[in-house]
Amino acid sequence: MSTIPGADKKILAGILGILLGWTGAQRFVLGDMTGGVLRILLTFFCGIGWIIGLIEGIIYLTMSDEDFVATYVDGDKAWF
Repeated sequence: MSTIPGADKKILAGILGILLGWTGAQRFVLGDMTGGVLRILLTFFCGIGWIIGLIEGIIYLTMSDEDFVATYVDGDKAWF
């Protein structure tokens, strides 16, 4: 397990993105309520929310812990 603060969210966010990405669950885990709600809306109105979640989940799991924390925890990046 990594000792980098915030890196503990990486695995959970990645798995949620892959399995439940259409719900925006990975965004809620990262504290991005707007992004989570937007994923739900994109799923219901356009049908594309699931693909965004899948891509995000794969990206999260393939990043190093340091890059993940810098980009998504400290940087609050909202898309990919």
